[in-house]
Amino acid sequence: MPAGAADFTSLRFSTRGLPERMRIPMWREEFGRCIVHVDIEPSSDDPFQAEATLQALRGLRTLAWQGSAMRFKRSQANLVDGDDSIGIIVSSPSRSQLSQRGEEIELRAGDAIALLHSEPAIVTYAEGLQFGLSVPRDALTPRVTNVDSLIMRPISRRTEALRLLMTYLKLALKEGALAAPKLRDVVVTHIHDLVALAISECAPLGETSASAVVAARHSAALDHIVRHFQDPELSLEVVARCQGISPRYLQHLMASSGTSFTERVNELRLQRAFALLIEAPGSARRISDIALEVGFSDISHFNRLFRARFGVSPRGVRSAERVIAESRAPHP
Repeated sequence: MPAGAADFTSLRFSTRGLPERMRIPMWREEFGRCIVHVDIEPSSDDPFQAEATLQALRGLRTLAWQGSAMRFKRSQANLVDGDDSIGIIVSSPSRSQLSQRGEEIELRAGDAIALLHSEPAIVTYAEGLQFGLSVPRDALTPRVTNVDSLIMRPISRRTEALRLLMTYLKLALKEGALAAPKLRDVVVTHIHDLVALAISECAPLGETSASAVVAARHSAALDHIVRHFQDPELSLEVVARCQGISPRYLQHLMASSGTSFTERVNELRLQRAFALLIEAPGSARRISDIALEVGFSDISHFNRLFRARFGVSPRGVRSAERVIAESRAPHP
């Protein structure tokens, strides 16, 4: 698919539901040769299965797939598509083997590497979830000196720019930011900056790149909060330490989005508590147990915040849901 496609496109492919004898031929032809322009060969004798999601728009393509171990080969014949973009392969969860320009690299789980789509390459993936993205060469040349010299150079999973890039991508894809026209250009520009920083530690951190790092750090902090908001020990200091930034800087990041750290955590906890209350209105679980489960250690504080947020007490929500459930129950 052309890297310069103007409109957002999301495609999903799966061998699920296909007869086993048809899975490899369909995957090779429909997905490999027609969409990603590679030749695909299974690299194990286990029954073949695979599924992938491709998202494409001007300036960016992402590809996430999982399934059997397989080999992707981009041969000279595949190069007629004229794709000169730079591909970033992220190895996960097992090691991957890559070959281009006479070099062979074994990539450790979580590490990444840059490849040229304009030259032949072979990538062998182990079974499991995999991820890759492509950006146009002309998006990187103003940001990185001599892009070709950075090809086939492993990028450690511990590299901050790679970590920020992956977290930012994860949230952008999850929240649908790439499908929103108003956000699309800004998000793609940030991704270009983060890719440049990831593949070259010497990439200049100009005003635009600095903006990308700020956005990525903010996304990384939000992601951490979403994953840990139910921990009663979660604090501004804990999140800042995990992200490698100061509490004051994290406070500034949160304020720039229009909400404080405490407000964000409380909102997530209250939303989760509300969901638990309406999931099972007839449950014998005490409201105090639900409050503790979502991260509140002070029950009175939880009740006050809940009423202020939803205009009704937790007990009122449970009573209303119980009445609704009883009204829907079949009568003898």
